[in-house]
Amino acid sequence: MKISIITATYNSGGTIRDTLESVLSQTYPDFEHIIVDGMSSDNTVAICREYEKKYDGRLKIISERDKGIYDAMNKGLKMASGDIVGILNSDDFYSRPSVLSEIALEFSRNEIDAVYGDIHFVAPTDLTKCVRYYSSRFFQSWMMVFGYQPAHPTFYCRRECYEKYGTFDISFKIAADFENMLRLIYLNNIRTRYIPMDFVTMRQGGASTNGFLSHKNIIMDHYRAYRKNGVPSGYFFDIMRYPIKFGELILSKTFPWVYGPKLSSN
Repeated sequence: MKISIITATYNSGGTIRDTLESVLSQTYPDFEHIIVDGMSSDNTVAICREYEKKYDGRLKIISERDKGIYDAMNKGLKMASGDIVGILNSDDFYSRPSVLSEIALEFSRNEIDAVYGDIHFVAPTDLTKCVRYYSSRFFQSWMMVFGYQPAHPTFYCRRECYEKYGTFDISFKIAADFENMLRLIYLNNIRTRYIPMDFVTMRQGGASTNGFLSHKNIIMDHYRAYRKNGVPSGYFFDIMRYPIKFGELILSKTFPWVYGPKLSSN
């Protein structure tokens, strides 16, 4: 079972080595890593080229102008040849070497279309200290009408689902991942399974976690996603996810041994 990992980059020279090293550290060998670069003006592409030999033919790199991160992800989906596809952002990295093995095992054990799990956030100045843990353990498909979704960096889905139900709508600037998952999970009921494991380490400060304006834009994009797909929800329902997130933060701080990083699904 081949897994395609898509990484969109743009001037990611300061972080891309961590991403590449974490992919190479994976114990599961049957993967391809697709780098879709948006014509970076720094050394991003040069760094990726340095790693080509280490990948032993499993690294694909393109660098050309695009219309944003979701356009780059769509290009990666077109290039993907794996049975399963996941996204690994250029400033993120896998939390442990067994992530792809756990994903492949779950697909082999169950008749499912997608899996998802947990992530944790770190400060850019200290990659070893968890400042927030985001668990998808309580997610149910009906919760999407409240703006709640599984952690997208942990979402690994059969390529055929994207081919059948569509890829990312690039008219959404900050929440095309939510709109895509709304179509896949909520509207088309693809078969999903939660893996209680910390998949990815994320640096704080990304486009979807950066201040009041970004959250306002997320809510507006969510509203557009509901309207586009005929889902009966709106602004009031969507903001209900913030109390959920606040409760998650309190639980992770109060009971870290229960509601915190998981080593594996076994």
